[in-house]
Amino acid sequence: MKRKTKLIHGGIQGDPHTGAVSVPIYQVSTYKQEGVGKHKGYEYSRTGNPTRFALEEYIAALEGGTRGFAFASGMAAFSTVLMLFDKGDHFVVGDDVYGGTYRLLSKVFSRLGLNATFVDTSDLDAVKSAITPNTKAIFLETPSNPLLKISDISAVAELTRSQGLLLGVDNTFMTPYWQNPLELGADIVIHSATKYLGGHSDVVAGLVAVKDESLGNELHFLQNSVGAVLGPQDSWLLMRGIKTLGVRMEEHERNARDLAYWLSNRKDIGKVYYPGLSSHPGHAIAKKQAGGFGGMISFDVGSGERAEKVLSRVKYFTLAESLGAVESLISVPAKMTHASIPPERRAELGISDGLIRVSIGIEDIEDLIEDLEQALA
Repeated sequence: MKRKTKLIHGGIQGDPHTGAVSVPIYQVSTYKQEGVGKHKGYEYSRTGNPTRFALEEYIAALEGGTRGFAFASGMAAFSTVLMLFDKGDHFVVGDDVYGGTYRLLSKVFSRLGLNATFVDTSDLDAVKSAITPNTKAIFLETPSNPLLKISDISAVAELTRSQGLLLGVDNTFMTPYWQNPLELGADIVIHSATKYLGGHSDVVAGLVAVKDESLGNELHFLQNSVGAVLGPQDSWLLMRGIKTLGVRMEEHERNARDLAYWLSNRKDIGKVYYPGLSSHPGHAIAKKQAGGFGGMISFDVGSGERAEKVLSRVKYFTLAESLGAVESLISVPAKMTHASIPPERRAELGISDGLIRVSIGIEDIEDLIEDLEQALA
């Protein structure tokens, strides 16, 4: 089954009881049992809900996993994954990750005895050097956020297998339409489904898919125990959004590619970060492991003052947190999505005050270019 067909026909389709083409919204908390312990597969909606289950089967099918899980947010999803581990365990994590991921590891789970070392996961030697006897997993984003570094998933997966570690990949930027980390050797794939999978700035959700059945059983136990599950209304919205993922991702990329080329030819832009540019250091790896380069671009305008002026002047780009929507979004990571990272750490990573991150929507590219041109002028 080809990618676009799988988006329409993957997972559970419709309702066998009524013939409804769309999976119904089961707005229910509990289920009638025929006798004590005799039920029809559902007991309580924290443990399982038919609408959420359809979504979970959907993401498992799209990512090539054995089990899928839907959570109330991307951070709830990652938090539940971290609960697979024990006090004293250590992780190697990408240094250029979403600020909320950094905050969760350095300010929350560190208090519970889980420790992380942040390294450039696009540098395999750096990853190897960071592994300790207590290391249990490697977590990476590729492309990373916001500098769009590319990590070689297959190479890191080979390393984790040789060391007996788990590999978790945040696939939010690429989505299963462009990239399938489980097929490249990862054990866990994580999505902030709020972004491209939902695609319309109307739902907050997190999704996880795993390759191993026993790992899936462990995660289901944690999902049920912790209870940060996605409700049926949001599960239905997310399934509806994913149906059009293919056509949206292709349009996002077409626009992003044209805009990245345009930005890279401007003399008043310091640096443009986009894996689709041949000048990007991770271009060859991105081309090898993914079907596309995505719709995210970061570029440096030289100063925080100029960045704020640009953001105040745009008309078609919406100044907002988040990404992956049909409308183009613009932000300054140092002041917004990555503000939780200490300034000195941001400086080390290259997240300057003049760095602008744009999530390219599906508007007409000529309008987007004209909008940025007048804002930069």
